[in-house]
Amino acid sequence: MRPPSVDALAREIADVALPHPLLVDCARAAIAAGEPSSARSRAEEVARSLLRPVVNATGVLLHTNLGRAPLPPAPGRAGEWRYSNLEIDIDAGKRASRGNHAARLLARAAGAEAALVVNNGAAAVLLVLAAMARGRSVLVSRGELVEIGGGFRVPEVLEQSGATLVEVGTTNRTRLDDYRRAVTEDTGVILKVHQSNYRIVGFTEAVEAGPLSGLGPPVVVDIGSGLLDATTPWLTGGPPPWLSGEPAARQTLAAGAALVTFSGDKLLGGPQAGVIAGRADLVAACARHPLNRAFRPGGMVLAALQQTALAYLRRDGLAIPFWRMASVPVPALRARAEALGVGRVVDTVAVAGGGSVPGQELPSAGVAVDGDHAAALRAAEVPVLARVHEDVTVCDLRTVDPADDPIVLGALKVALHPSARQEPPG
Repeated sequence: MRPPSVDALAREIADVALPHPLLVDCARAAIAAGEPSSARSRAEEVARSLLRPVVNATGVLLHTNLGRAPLPPAPGRAGEWRYSNLEIDIDAGKRASRGNHAARLLARAAGAEAALVVNNGAAAVLLVLAAMARGRSVLVSRGELVEIGGGFRVPEVLEQSGATLVEVGTTNRTRLDDYRRAVTEDTGVILKVHQSNYRIVGFTEAVEAGPLSGLGPPVVVDIGSGLLDATTPWLTGGPPPWLSGEPAARQTLAAGAALVTFSGDKLLGGPQAGVIAGRADLVAACARHPLNRAFRPGGMVLAALQQTALAYLRRDGLAIPFWRMASVPVPALRARAEALGVGRVVDTVAVAGGGSVPGQELPSAGVAVDGDHAAALRAAEVPVLARVHEDVTVCDLRTVDPADDPIVLGALKVALHPSARQEPPG
């Protein structure tokens, strides 16, 4: 009897609360093992392994495997203080890795063999270099020796890793032969760094990960902003024009990069974190390095990242606030602006920000009022931050949740008519 197809078997177990790609993985594993009937139990095991609340009846108040101190409920939400299965295998009752949750899901979403989560993007780069190239040389194009937020520079991060920087090419043009001539037996890594905060235009040339991967040393690409897949399968309309040219984890790995590093709080749309994804052996080497202990994130970050990764695997971009805001059509923004009934409706341009897609603008809309009312808006009970240009204050609604439109309206009314401010009783 022929086994069922992977997709058919995955649909048979669709009642298990997992995104379809994870059900496909379970079905494929069950068929490969010659046990199609085990697909459901495999899926249920994966579901149980996800980060979730648990009740701690061990008598150990600060239980390391359960996240140590219990977390309070989110503000405004009912519930008790809870522990979690941060570092415990619920089925086996034994200690497990905190990398079994969000990191595993992000690896699946990025098409990587494995992934590791640390506390920010710079930590991801530093850990990779320390684990793979300490005491060895790292090749970097001169055009990619960038300074990131807070004044930190790639050469300084590299120096702290214990590796030796070898600059190749020139600021505007670096060719494959430049890298080839610089490769020696001492070369530990070829590092590519996305120029996330600026663009070099004109007489330029750069080398992508694919050709570099043929030179021997592992290629590590810091893509920066955390775009998982250039095809954006989580968006119904496909990739928007403003994403043009932004490097993505899946395509960079498929092209030949051994590892990619990126931030969790930029285009990924999650909490502040750093992600290392790619070859399982190299990710494992980073996980074993002593710095990993210093860089690892806490349970709250991992829980937020897990929810973000699950949304990607469900192809539900609207569940990720960044993509929901970025995807709102301009007519819908104009309609909201008109509904506010204050000021005048204006077309504006928004930007991704955070060092993502520099130079690219998103068409947007909002309301404008004459005068500089920035300070008055900031003084509202819920501060409203707006732009001021040529003595005109603009509230761009692309970055405002529709539920907060009344807050914007109230703040604008008070800013325009200070006497309307209600004094507290007594």
